[in-house]
Amino acid sequence: MKIELNENKIFFNNGKSIQEIHPFWIRERIDGDEYLDKGTQQRLFDPSTMNVEVAINKAEIKNGFLEVNFNDGVNSKVDIKKLEAEFSNEDTVIKSIPKKKWDSSLKNIKNFKYKDNFFDSKEMYDLLISFYEYGFVVIKNVPTENNYIVKFANSIGSVRRTNFGEHFNVKSKSNPNDLAYTTLHLSPHTDNPYRNPVPCIQILHCIENEVSGGYSTLVDGYSVTEKLKEEDPDSYKILTEIKVRFKFIDKNVVLEDWSELIHLDDEKKFKQVRFSPRLDYVPMLEKNKLDKYYKARKKLSDMYNSEKYRIEFKLQSKDLLMMDNHRLLHGRTKFDPSEGKRFLQGCYIDFDSTEGKLRHLKRKFKI
Repeated sequence: MKIELNENKIFFNNGKSIQEIHPFWIRERIDGDEYLDKGTQQRLFDPSTMNVEVAINKAEIKNGFLEVNFNDGVNSKVDIKKLEAEFSNEDTVIKSIPKKKWDSSLKNIKNFKYKDNFFDSKEMYDLLISFYEYGFVVIKNVPTENNYIVKFANSIGSVRRTNFGEHFNVKSKSNPNDLAYTTLHLSPHTDNPYRNPVPCIQILHCIENEVSGGYSTLVDGYSVTEKLKEEDPDSYKILTEIKVRFKFIDKNVVLEDWSELIHLDDEKKFKQVRFSPRLDYVPMLEKNKLDKYYKARKKLSDMYNSEKYRIEFKLQSKDLLMMDNHRLLHGRTKFDPSEGKRFLQGCYIDFDSTEGKLRHLKRKFKI
């Protein structure tokens, strides 16, 4: 892609087509000291109040800069690379990281090791790339004292507080308000499907684990739903169309939200899965349609619960698991509390945390 000039008009050539760039689009992006605060990269003028009939008197390309003289008297040099970076209407930093499908054959999962200055290191950059590729990462040797999980999360972005608190303790207790706080087997599910918006990323930090069971299980919802689309497009289609109600009830709150089990983006591509069969309520629909829906949901559930798509591993003390709650389903094998302690802490963060950190590190290391 490149910028071209013709009779004081500016064009964008992407190799397939040539498009004229609106003069006002360039005018908004002038970055001289009197127009842009260098520290915040925020404009020192308000383009929404300006006369939109801006024209270009003269334009030249010199040494990687576009030099422009506008008819309102403004002269400016604009870095061409900065302009070209804006020609995409998508977040190219995140979109450029391909999702890697995986199933039970996934081996040799790379673990990262916590160290001093971890959050501003090249290793953190590599960790975030791996997270976006696979939907999860495991970090070893993370300190366990003083609810360190909160410091860990806030060093990436900001903790997402819920009715469970800033963080929550995962261990069996009497009269639990969630099955996570029992010793029971937990089938693959996504967390908090009843929230709007659903927390994006779940972090689980193992403080103690002395039991022989209690293995963590993960399933790649992206891989499974893409396989369903390939094998049974009719089932896939109905699961992307019908919204169900997810509901959580506690003594202090009632949370509800409606969503498809497979949520697509505007381009009909994978965006998110929600799956928590103990919490969903299918709407009243025509019987034949519900026959198709229930069969489709059963097929999806069978795939989620199949050993073919599941990996499992035991979190040890100081291990921290960070997973994409919009892509992965997680669960747990049952355990016997008489064998010893099993204590994890959890919290949530949203994608703006990991995305912001990744962009910062990409800028820092000039990647």
